[in-house]
Amino acid sequence: MRFYEYEAREIVKRAGIPVTDFGFATSATEARAIAERIGGPAVIKSQVLTGGRMKAGGVRFADTPDEAEQHAEAILALEIGGHMPRGVLVDPKAQVKQEYYAGVVWDGTRKRPLMLFSDMGGIDIEQVAEEHPGHVGRGHYSNLLPFPDYQAKQVIAAAGVTGSALNRLTPILARLARLFRERDMTLAEINPLAQLGDGSFVALDAHMEMENEGMPRQQALLAELGIGADEGTREGHEPSPFEAAVKAIDAADHRGVIQGKDTGFHGNLGLVIGAGGGSLTLTDAVRGHGGRPANYSEIGGNPSVAKACGLAKAVLRKDGVEKIAVMMSIVSNTRVDIVARGVIKACLELDKDPAETIAIFRIPGAWEEEGSKILDRYGVDYCDRSVSMHEAAGRAVAKIQGAAA
Repeated sequence: MRFYEYEAREIVKRAGIPVTDFGFATSATEARAIAERIGGPAVIKSQVLTGGRMKAGGVRFADTPDEAEQHAEAILALEIGGHMPRGVLVDPKAQVKQEYYAGVVWDGTRKRPLMLFSDMGGIDIEQVAEEHPGHVGRGHYSNLLPFPDYQAKQVIAAAGVTGSALNRLTPILARLARLFRERDMTLAEINPLAQLGDGSFVALDAHMEMENEGMPRQQALLAELGIGADEGTREGHEPSPFEAAVKAIDAADHRGVIQGKDTGFHGNLGLVIGAGGGSLTLTDAVRGHGGRPANYSEIGGNPSVAKACGLAKAVLRKDGVEKIAVMMSIVSNTRVDIVARGVIKACLELDKDPAETIAIFRIPGAWEEEGSKILDRYGVDYCDRSVSMHEAAGRAVAKIQGAAA
C-alpha cells in the first residue's frame, strides 16, 4: 500500500515527529485559502504516486496567495508519469540550515527492520551510500522487543552527527522506527528532514509504504486518512487483463494462493511456479538458460484443482505463450496431484495436448507418487527432487527452443 505525500506527512505527524503547517487541496481555490493561512511564501507540490515531480513542473514556489492559486490550477491539470494528481500539497517555504535523511526499510535478508540516517539529505540515499558511505549510519533492530532510543542515537552518530543536533534528532529517528513497526510499514522515510535556522527540525517530505497484508490491521488509520477500500493497494501500474484474471480466480476460492504478474514479460514460456523464493529462483533460472518467461507467478498453500487450473488457463491464454513450465521447490503442504490435475485440466479444456503443452513438471512434495501417475498417463515430462530447479528450468527452455527450431 503506497501513500501520497500528504498522507505520509499526516502519519509522521501522528507519530509525534515535527512537520510544517502544510495543507492538502483538491482545487486552486482551496490552495489559495491554505496559502493565506500560511501567510508567507509557499511551495505547491503535485500529489502523485510517482517520482520526477520537480523536473515535470509539479513543484512550484509562490510568494503570494494569488500565485499559489495560479500554480495549483496549472499543477492540477498536469499529468506526471502517466498519473493525474490527487490534489496539491501547500507547504510553507522553509528556511533550511541543513538537510538530513532518516529512513527505515525492511531487510529481507536479516528479517529485521533497518534504520538508515545521513547528514546529506535531499538526494537519494542510494547515491549517498555509493558516493559518500561514511555519511550513512545503519542499524538493525528487533521486530519484537521494545525499541530503545539509544539504538537510534548510535545510527545517527555513525553518520557523523554530534552535539545538540544528535540529541534533537534521536527521538525523531526513534519515533520513525516505532512507527515503521506499529503501522506495518515496509518503507518509512523522511527526506529531507530539515534543520531550520532556529535549530529545530521538521519533516519537509515523507514517503510511506505499508505491507499489503498489514492493511486489515490498520483499517482505523486508513479510515482516518480517508482511504477507502475501493482504492486497493495503489499498485504502480494498472493491472493487465492477465493479472486481473488471476486475482479474480484467487479471490473466488479461499484454498491456497495464486498470484500472477506479467508487466515487463513478453516471452513464449508460461510459468506456473511457486514456493516463496522458488518463484524468483526459477524465473531467474529460465532467463539464465536463455529462455523468455511470459509471466511471473506464485502458487502454493495447497490450492484447489480449480485454482491451479485457473492459473494455468490464464497463463496459456496469454498472447505468444507456446508451452508452460510447472515448477516448485520442495514444499510439504502443496499436493503434487492437485496441481497436476489442475494444469492438465487447463490444457484439456483449451484443446491442448498436455504432453506437448507442459514443457516440464517439477513439484516434489506431498502426494508425489499419485501426481506422477497422473502425469505419466498424459505423457507429461515429470522430474522429482533429484533434478535441481536450475536443471528443470534448463530442460523447459531446451524444449521450447527445440520446438521453435
